[in-house]
Amino acid sequence: MADTGGLKSSFELAMERLRKKDSDAGVTTRPMTDEQKAAIAEVRSVYDAKIAEQDILQQSAMKHLAGADPAEAEEVSRRFRRERERLASERDTKVESLRQG
Repeated sequence: MADTGGLKSSFELAMERLRKKDSDAGVTTRPMTDEQKAAIAEVRSVYDAKIAEQDILQQSAMKHLAGADPAEAEEVSRRFRRERERLASERDTKVESLRQG
């Protein structure tokens, strides 16, 4: 954002404060390389597909449990939810490690 000398938005002011705070703390930022961006996109694509697969498997399992014990259906739903959360966490960890370099 170029400093035009005019009024700044709250966002611009907040970003300036954060950049100053980071520089005071010795935090540096560097832009991601094209290779990093491609690798992150690939990781996201793979994990989004795995999460979509879990959604489809859950829908199928729930259809087979139609009319079954509600507690059993809740347990199946909870297991699928936990697996999706694990996949999302794994994806986020890999993306962060790719960002770091």
